[in-house]
Amino acid sequence: MCKDHAETHDSAIARRGLLVTGAAAALTLSTVSFASAASAAENGGGQTGDQTRTVRGTLPPGSPDFVHLPVEVPRGVREIHVAYTYERPAMPAGTQGNALDIGIFDERGTRLGGKGFRGWSGGARTEFFLRADAATPGYLPGPVNAGTWYIALGPYTVAPQGLAYEVTITLRFGAPGETPKPVYPPERAKGRGRAWYRGDCHIHSIHSDGRRTPAEIAALARNAGLDFINTSEHNTHSAHSAWDGLWGDDLLILTGEEITTRNGHVVALGMDGGTFIDWRYRARDNRFGHYAREVRRAGGLVVPAHPHATCIGCNWKFGFADADAVEVWNGPYTVDDEVSLADWDSTLVSAARSGQPWTPAMGSSDAHRDPDPIGTPQTVVLADDLTRDAILAGIRAGHSYIAESSSLSLTFGAAGGRGGHAGIGDRLRVRDDEPVTVRLEVTGAPGCTAHLVTDQGTLHTTTLPESGTGTVEWRTTATYATYVRAEVRHAPKTPGLPGALAAFTNPVFLGTTE
Repeated sequence: MCKDHAETHDSAIARRGLLVTGAAAALTLSTVSFASAASAAENGGGQTGDQTRTVRGTLPPGSPDFVHLPVEVPRGVREIHVAYTYERPAMPAGTQGNALDIGIFDERGTRLGGKGFRGWSGGARTEFFLRADAATPGYLPGPVNAGTWYIALGPYTVAPQGLAYEVTITLRFGAPGETPKPVYPPERAKGRGRAWYRGDCHIHSIHSDGRRTPAEIAALARNAGLDFINTSEHNTHSAHSAWDGLWGDDLLILTGEEITTRNGHVVALGMDGGTFIDWRYRARDNRFGHYAREVRRAGGLVVPAHPHATCIGCNWKFGFADADAVEVWNGPYTVDDEVSLADWDSTLVSAARSGQPWTPAMGSSDAHRDPDPIGTPQTVVLADDLTRDAILAGIRAGHSYIAESSSLSLTFGAAGGRGGHAGIGDRLRVRDDEPVTVRLEVTGAPGCTAHLVTDQGTLHTTTLPESGTGTVEWRTTATYATYVRAEVRHAPKTPGLPGALAAFTNPVFLGTTE
């Protein structure tokens, strides 16, 4: 096997051009060229060989979000392999160091929302490959056609002295394999008819920055007592076809994506298998509304994730006008979840009296690796059956509560007027002065307290029995409380601060609408 190795020194500061990608500018570097390997192509790939090129450069502070490295791929290529490294100098406290993401687009180009996307691993991997019959997780198998491919570099953060990088591209020639037809999970599991179903809609596997295989995740989901999960890899849909044989009558697997922009992350929940949603824009580019509609056209829901997370680029900047639900609780309960809960609660008042659409809350684990627990927390949804459409309809309607595990269950509702009753996410239509009885039943919450929260704040608190099973009743009117929701909390660890959530419900609205 012959090997042609060449090095190219390319300064991104001195030699750069601008390629407009949607509303955002991307830096395009000099093109990397390879020999044609005509002998391999003429013989139908009968001969094999490698050609390798290495590109080095330095990206300055203030670089665009994406840097494209064009690669001219000749005919007869069986596989493309890319490896990269970059300098990570130590930084003083308060100064961001270097972090560089990577992905690739094929000969169809890098147009925003175009067909050229072939994979993304962010900063989770230092190398990847693609060929017709296989690809690194996070990347899509398929033919390596001749034309200009683009390695996409994403300088997430850049140190003051710049980001020095090295990219090595290897083309392997030979006969291409057959691209397998993707198999996506079915949209229906056996179910129990109209019932409460438990799910975790934000999980990562080896197809992005997780460390678990789909098989491991499916087993953990079953052990956690879940009825459904949603695959949500960062900026790739490669995992949609990775669950063959892992679903069953007891587990519905939905396909989605965590659209990971520089101004926040959003879970695209329950889309058609094989759907990819672009992420290469910021709030200033005014593109999110378009891609939110793309999620819905693919049958999915738009769910901003961890809106008050403190990691760089994680805090949600796009507003909630396009959201179908919001992930208020992300992983083990922390201070940013408490902020998200309070912020979400503040949005309920406008819907309480007007009857205008409101944004239901959700909770998901965002589990990546051991020991991250799958199903902590989980969204418990009232649905007509264990199907994609029914689960998404229940989430969209707010017919759900969030619990830290399957050992905790809630029943919550309000009754009043002439035999009227409303459950979670619904409205009890009563006159403003009519008595209303709010009832909460809790099981599986030892050592916890139950709180009834309204637009005024927490108006009733009860310590649950030691067994963790108890019933709370409270009387009010629609004048006094325009909505009521329930929280179950652990004992506080810090005096003067609320205890961590064990569970909470979406609201029940009270009264007629204006």
